[in-house]
Amino acid sequence: MSAPRRLPLLPALLLLVIVASVGVGAWLQFGERQAQDTVHTAGRADADRVDVEATIQRADAAGRELVLRVLVTPRGALAEADGVAPVEDLTLQTSASTRDDLTFKAHQRIAGRDVPVAMTGGSVTDYPFDAYGADVEFAAVMGHEKVPVRVLFSNNDVLFASTVEASTAGDGAAVLDIGLARSNSVLVFAVFMMIAMWALAVSVLIGGWFLVTRRKGLTWPALGWMAATLFALAAFRNTAPGTPPIGCLLDYLAFLWAEILIAFCLITVVVAGCRAESRAEPAADEAGMA
Repeated sequence: MSAPRRLPLLPALLLLVIVASVGVGAWLQFGERQAQDTVHTAGRADADRVDVEATIQRADAAGRELVLRVLVTPRGALAEADGVAPVEDLTLQTSASTRDDLTFKAHQRIAGRDVPVAMTGGSVTDYPFDAYGADVEFAAVMGHEKVPVRVLFSNNDVLFASTVEASTAGDGAAVLDIGLARSNSVLVFAVFMMIAMWALAVSVLIGGWFLVTRRKGLTWPALGWMAATLFALAAFRNTAPGTPPIGCLLDYLAFLWAEILIAFCLITVVVAGCRAESRAEPAADEAGMA
């Protein structure tokens, strides 16, 4: 009987790397999905209360502001028509980091509101390792009396991961200490971008060194590849998630140096190629005369 055939080592290793990569990717995506679905609760769960569903719609790191979509629902004796409207004028008081308090008229349907919240700490120039904070507080007043509040907080911005410390004040207000940092997918892609930028720059450096040391002259396909890489990196950099401004950590760690290195290699190859071509022309003329 013939021995069973074995897969060559290289295809087996490639298959193992692919399976491992897919597994790690699925695990990371599952973790992010679980974080997105997590709902943090703050405040009191009295029968007669005001529920506030606060969801981060987007976080603008450059503008240092996040947008909370707030849906207010009175419960128990504070509500009519199953929480669609309050029985009296309802005011939702917010913290100093937001712009205004929210007011809802009695017996009128409550609609969701988008509330801008100022972010503190951190700087977008630290991208992709920047982190921010936001302090949000909700208190409700109905009929000139404070009523208990329960906040259900979640995050819908896939570019940021959130951490929350929830607490309840003595007057029934709900307090949220929110921390925001770049999500794992953003970190992975940004680190990949930096590695790819350096890899392309080193590739151009090796190719340029080969052309110069071998005196290849003006090799137009190689020059076209180098020039295309120089401009392609700029477009590649602009695909960074969250569109960070120029001058962030991503630029200083990889992009600017890669562009400088590629431009230097391109100019060096052109100058060396011109010299090689100028030397080759007299030699060709002498050979033709002979």
